[in-house]
Amino acid sequence: MASVLATLHPEDTVYGDVGDASVPRRFSAAPDALSAEYKVLRERAAVLDLSAHLLIEVSGAAAVDFAQRVLARDVEYLTSERCMMSLVLDESGQVVDQVLAFGREDGILLESSAGAGTRLLEHLRACNDEGVEITERDDLTVLGLEGPYAWGVVGRLIDGELASLPFESVVDTTWNDADIVFARTGFTGEYGYQMLVPKEAAGELWTQSLEHAGAAGQDALELAMLEVRQPIPRCEVTEGATVLEIGANWLVDVTKDAFVGKDAVQAAFEAGGGRRTVGFAGGEGVPAPGTRVFAAGEDVGTVVHAVYSVGLGATLGLARVDADLAAAGLEFTVGGAAVTTLTSPYIVPKSWSIPII
Repeated sequence: MASVLATLHPEDTVYGDVGDASVPRRFSAAPDALSAEYKVLRERAAVLDLSAHLLIEVSGAAAVDFAQRVLARDVEYLTSERCMMSLVLDESGQVVDQVLAFGREDGILLESSAGAGTRLLEHLRACNDEGVEITERDDLTVLGLEGPYAWGVVGRLIDGELASLPFESVVDTTWNDADIVFARTGFTGEYGYQMLVPKEAAGELWTQSLEHAGAAGQDALELAMLEVRQPIPRCEVTEGATVLEIGANWLVDVTKDAFVGKDAVQAAFEAGGGRRTVGFAGGEGVPAPGTRVFAAGEDVGTVVHAVYSVGLGATLGLARVDADLAAAGLEFTVGGAAVTTLTSPYIVPKSWSIPII
């Protein structure tokens, strides 16, 4: 699946496959493209092409009951003015996807993670015991704005009052006579917004956004997500790993009466032990997933995901290690080089010290 905005991207945009989608990794083939896009996102405002996030509408009389059963967080009181992030699990407690759920007057709208829409849609349809209507909203696409000054872009593009919405608030509004769903969200710890836009209006909104913000691709977005320990399902979900081991237990509400995968999640919580995910920095080069992690010469785990962090000026990664070693300030050896474990966030977002005015 190609981006609906691909014809508007620069000619030297670098694309990559993420799940079932082709996404813009960087909007230039220049060697410093990632660094430049990262700095735009962390220091100013970046517009994001999130068209690889599939939108799925669940409607019908039992829509909320269905969503309550298939989502791991409680959505019973999710109104049309709110959205929330949740995991979707299978019966064994394995992560199917991480979604953003929007309350709607006639049901629930789910936004998949990048490139995971086909798998999510198939899972939802297989779970549809309630007979709800599950529809791919292929008439809509998603654009994002993130950065310490993203609120200013919102004010210039749409409405200044929308910039100061509380986190996870949603407003139905219009832009250039097009009906859009506007949400205060965020993946990177910076001020963040999403716009669910009719595809025929997306190109003009993208173009006008670029008059006030720079474009940032998937590489810069995922780096910034990693730095604040925002889960990146495609990089962190490994076969057999529990929600607890992944560190995504904050996206699960075990107090709910029931949801798909609850028994497995509860069993993992009660068993304890196992492995946990911890951040690390340092070393030489960027270790590949599966690289062994050693503590005092003993094999204690594996690297899950690692990249070069522009903000830290060093390799930043996640390792899944024995539970009693998932703590900050420990020295490990990865790929023959020393690394140090960290507490998150690994970078303090600039937005935390800049007020919306």
